Amino acid sequence: MSALAITAGFTDPVIEAQAHFHALMNALARPGTIQPFPAALDVPAPLTPELAAVALTLVDHEATLWLDATLAASQPVVDYIRFHTGARIVADPADAAFALVVDVAAMPSLASFAQGTDEYPDRSTTIILAAASIEPEGSFELSGPGIRDSARIGLSPVPADFTAQLAINRAQFPRGVDLVFAAGREVAALPRTTLVSEV
Repeated sequence: MSALAITAGFTDPVIEAQAHFHALMNALARPGTIQPFPAALDVPAPLTPELAAVALTLVDHEATLWLDATLAASQPVVDYIRFHTGARIVADPADAAFALVVDVAAMPSLASFAQGTDEYPDRSTTIILAAASIEPEGSFELSGPGIRDSARIGLSPVPADFTAQLAINRAQFPRGVDLVFAAGREVAALPRTTLVSEV
């Protein structure tokens, strides 16, 4: 295991994890808003500081974590994640409580991840995607819980057939996945309850 993997976690784990958790909860509660996300971490590529900060905030030794092929192929990334979270890394996205994605174009369909059940909807995957940009007033129009009337946001890149996949995801509520986009020390979220259309 490299020295970087051992030393590059949060400087003050409690305070920093709380700040990042607060930002993530605000993003999920208010879809379409862009939340500041300090993510001041020095991490092994191709992991991004934002994805690492989400993992260190949400993932622990009891959680299952799926890494996309690009991340899973990097031993320094795997070592870093295992050292700082203790998470069990799984090969099947359907077994994951959390997923980290840096190659958005190559990610599996949303339906490939854990969907939860009607009795236990929390047993679904929260997918964290590394975005190139998150912009206000973009090409996606959002409505639903946590949004007054409607909101607009720009997200790039997004998976293929994005709005169609999201419509299917939303239709199976309370089951379904939640998405968090992270880029440039900012986060935004699309929970399963959000209706998304492209304008």
